[in-house]
Amino acid sequence: MKFECSAQELLHGLINATRALSSRPAMPILEGVLMHAEDDEVELLCSDGSLSIKSRVPASVSQMGDVVLPGKLLTEIVRKLPEGTVSFSMNDKMVVTIRCQQSRSTITGASPDEFPQMKDLINTHALHFPQKKLRDMIGKVTFAIALQESRQALTGCLMEITADELRLVGLDGFRLAMQRTHDNYVLPQGEEKVKAIVPGHVMNEIAHIMQDDEEAMATFHIDRTHMMVVMGSTTLVTSLLAGEYINYRQILPTSWLTRVTVKRRELQDAIERASLMAKEGKNNLIRMKASQNNLRITSMSELGDVLEELDAHLEGEDIEIAFNARYISDVIRNVDEECCTLCMNTNVSPCVISPMDGDSYLYLVLPVRVY
Repeated sequence: MKFECSAQELLHGLINATRALSSRPAMPILEGVLMHAEDDEVELLCSDGSLSIKSRVPASVSQMGDVVLPGKLLTEIVRKLPEGTVSFSMNDKMVVTIRCQQSRSTITGASPDEFPQMKDLINTHALHFPQKKLRDMIGKVTFAIALQESRQALTGCLMEITADELRLVGLDGFRLAMQRTHDNYVLPQGEEKVKAIVPGHVMNEIAHIMQDDEEAMATFHIDRTHMMVVMGSTTLVTSLLAGEYINYRQILPTSWLTRVTVKRRELQDAIERASLMAKEGKNNLIRMKASQNNLRITSMSELGDVLEELDAHLEGEDIEIAFNARYISDVIRNVDEECCTLCMNTNVSPCVISPMDGDSYLYLVLPVRVY
């Protein structure tokens, strides 16, 4: 194997590919990155067994070949190289020499024979989404996904696609996050909806790889057990989570007795100040009391208390309700609009947070019962 390429482009490809590396790999070979040099590019492939990421880097290849090199070590070596062209050459003992200007390093590689192949879904139905829009949606949902749960499906993000809507849902039993965007999607023939439960950490990796470019598109291929995402020169394939997702629609209230509209930034700042004292208490609680044109937020501990008063528009009945400070703070932090609404029925039923107009997002937070 022998090739030359840009050190900067190689580093970018390695950063994306090595996102698939596990901190505790099942096999030693999975600590490596498979380099495949052919024609006018080098493919970089990493896998943890259920997630595989491949990046393609333009290169001048003078001798084709394959080798597995330590993924993290190779990435750090390339990261420290000076800018410019880097050359790779491998001898018959799989020792790879890396040269860039006055720098030279050697790494002993391994045979690629045991490296797992990436599953190919390219012949399945393709769905196309704008990368920047989808990346923003992912970032506003994954915080609500369960980290450890006996019901494995809750550690994933539910992705639902219909002919006119893409919907992402995450929930952990205490809060629910939902993002929606309306567009026209061509579904597989005979299908009314495409559903997939994508592992939460994989969704975060997809968001990290996506470009901040209004024109860039991502192509999704989904079957019953796997999903493939093509984002420019990077391809990701992941196993999907099995099982049924919670019927979250049953959780969402269809009516409300109290509706409070408040400026989002003022609410976020008040909650964060109240949270400082709530953290010193035993239960990390903040209380809200909504009355005509006023929203009071309080917290207390053995060290003191905090009172915040905000201008608010109230429709319906007065209410006093309590929340875990972290859960309500995480939700409000993910709202972008200038104003948001809080819809409630009782102080023990879910609070729904949504935009004043439209249905681009919806968050639900369970209150804490206070005696």
